Amino acid sequence: MTKTTSKHLNDEQEALIVEAVKRAESGTSGEIAPMLVAESDDYREAAVHVAVIMATLLSLVAGLVIHDTSVWLFIPLTFILYLPLLALARRLPSLKLAFTPTARVRASVQQRAVRAFHEKGLHRTRGETGILIFISLLERKVWILGDRGINKVIPPERWSALASALAAGIREGRMVDTLVTTIAEVGDILKQHFPHRKDDSNELPDLIDE
Repeated sequence: MTKTTSKHLNDEQEALIVEAVKRAESGTSGEIAPMLVAESDDYREAAVHVAVIMATLLSLVAGLVIHDTSVWLFIPLTFILYLPLLALARRLPSLKLAFTPTARVRASVQQRAVRAFHEKGLHRTRGETGILIFISLLERKVWILGDRGINKVIPPERWSALASALAAGIREGRMVDTLVTTIAEVGDILKQHFPHRKDDSNELPDLIDE
């Protein structure tokens, strides 16, 4: 099965990743599927927080500049500034992320990865050996999820170190190189438990886009 065209990679990067998946799968019946998404959540509540804080601060500054700190200026001006600032915050994902607790970001990426696992059919492979390498670009976080056949013999915790190393590579601007390395390492682990079968077929895309 072929990949879909990625929105987040150029042709050379796509080719490197697809080739890495093919090499890794040549030694295992496991199905490795990298997936890149722009973000895992729109963090709407963070946009509200940003707008409220900025509207409040700007209203205070305006009051100080014109020497009027009464509530009769502060409250109406805050309301007037809130809506345009909310619209601005919604267009700035990195700003919203800065106002979002780490635990909320982590949970959002995990939930999005689990949803993608099922939406993209990784739970439908013949041997229940699909494995998703999920990359959320805004958050620079990674989840690696295996199907039931994999989880029976390889604990999910085994993938944590690989996910952390890949996330570090993304933060350092080495996403493609680190992803290629991660795919090879996943393949090496899988072939120990799920060797390649003669009748094996490629059941999943070699690169999944959102």
